[in-house]
Amino acid sequence: MRDTNTHGKRADSRFSRLSLVIALSASALSASALLSVAGVAHAAPAKDPLPADIPDYQAALDAVKSTDVRNAVCRFLRTPLPTGSGADGPVQTLPETTEPCQGLPLFTIKDPVARNEITPGFVAGTAKPLPTEAVKLTQLVSSLSVTVNGRNATVMLAPTQGGGWHLAAIRDGDGDATYAGKATLGTLVFTEPQIRGWYQLKLTTVEPLNDEARQGLGGQASVSLSDYQNLVKARYADKLPGSQYDVNGYSSGYSTQRKPDGASSSPLLLAGGSSAALALAGGAALLHRRRRPATG
Repeated sequence: MRDTNTHGKRADSRFSRLSLVIALSASALSASALLSVAGVAHAAPAKDPLPADIPDYQAALDAVKSTDVRNAVCRFLRTPLPTGSGADGPVQTLPETTEPCQGLPLFTIKDPVARNEITPGFVAGTAKPLPTEAVKLTQLVSSLSVTVNGRNATVMLAPTQGGGWHLAAIRDGDGDATYAGKATLGTLVFTEPQIRGWYQLKLTTVEPLNDEARQGLGGQASVSLSDYQNLVKARYADKLPGSQYDVNGYSSGYSTQRKPDGASSSPLLLAGGSSAALALAGGAALLHRRRRPATG
């Protein structure tokens, strides 16, 4: 049985955090923006028992507490780390087992938190430097309550068409969930996935949370949201879908300083199909050329 009082307080905190960031950042830019954004924020029920900034949150809770997701995590934890180099390494198919969690230490999967990313419009420069237009919720992430055999894992949920959430992948380590959970009252946390950078947005000020983000800001301790938009526009605006970069077949991220193949790889357990078939692959986000099927 969930502690409804504790969960309600946590939900109110998440709602207040998002509302405060939106209202204050809008106020910093213009009074008219404040009125329009505050109107939207106040339209949401202030005492909603679930986070107002995460749609269908109960479905997300049900997913991470389900037997299917727990079994998937256990299969992941039982699989040795791959020895291949990054995304080009071998893919391992995980066999189905009747009791995948048998013999493993007891663990729980924490409540999921929002994983926000910068939006294409913000990168292209067509969106205003406002929190509501600069970042969007793309996934939910959860980590484990304890390490299991010296490992942790991040459960990644993706939105299901028509509503709800489903298991998208399980990643080794708990970095995404740790950084995403750093959002506080009056701040938003988001990622620039192309360089694995994590940032905190305070009013209209962007601050780095990890080394990749600090490199992305050129070593600066903070920049305005408008200046940050100029930085990502310079990095990616010519690489968006439909650009010559995309047409030429390049994908899978961008690195401000290329590392050796596999240096930043993160084992990723992909879940797909109704039979929950699982595959293990490297998750490096370095720049590489996408292979296209031969034609003619």
